[in-house]
Amino acid sequence: MAEDIFAQELAGEVISVQDPEYGKIHETIRQAQRITADLNTGCHNPEEAREIFARLTGRSAPEGFRLNPPFYTDFGRNLHVGRGSFFNFGCVCMDRGGIWIGEDVLIGPQVQLLTISHQKDPFSRRDTVCQPISIGDRVWIGAGAILLPGVSVGENAIIGAGAVVTRYVPPNAVAVGNPARILEKDVFGRER
Repeated sequence: MAEDIFAQELAGEVISVQDPEYGKIHETIRQAQRITADLNTGCHNPEEAREIFARLTGRSAPEGFRLNPPFYTDFGRNLHVGRGSFFNFGCVCMDRGGIWIGEDVLIGPQVQLLTISHQKDPFSRRDTVCQPISIGDRVWIGAGAILLPGVSVGENAIIGAGAVVTRYVPPNAVAVGNPARILEKDVFGRER
């Protein structure tokens, strides 16, 4: 068992709202809500948006990173973004389980990256469990796509608009549909 509730969550352990340390998670969520409210109100130039994003994640925004607000997250502290990556309007990153985004990743409007899920048992459904999301370099995620907990996407892959990604997407693959399936040709038009 991990030492504190944040480490437990990142380790994929079940987290109960009854846990005596749950207040730490709740406070981080409230802080993320305050910062995203600042980001999503008014009109910010790219540098201002990067500064607010750095406050949200607790680390400097990487070189060339850009985002178009509005942007939503439940936590912010477990969101790691590589150089040159871009979030378009209306993205949602539920990053309590950790989201790692490579370099030069393009994330279309209304994309959802979800690392958290609830228990199946209806009597403990408020308890949560997280699994990380990992996105390789130069991935393009189309508008409205949803990546579910535990998904990894290999470098250069394309996730089609509206796709619901439930499992691993290999490098150079094109994944489309609900649930997402891998097309027979890779991003370079080569047969798989």
